[in-house]
Amino acid sequence: MPHSWLRPSERGQGLAEYALALALVAVLAIVALMLLSGRISTIFSTIGARL
Repeated sequence: MPHSWLRPSERGQGLAEYALALALVAVLAIVALMLLSGRISTIFSTIGARL
């Protein structure tokens, strides 16, 4: 175990913090995709038209 010196409650706390950070990154990625979806669509349409 990499964190054998931690008490079980501290290991659980670290896991919860990791899960919250991962959820925050996922939410930010979704928001960014929603905001940029029009531009991304335009870029792909332009690339498709040039092929």
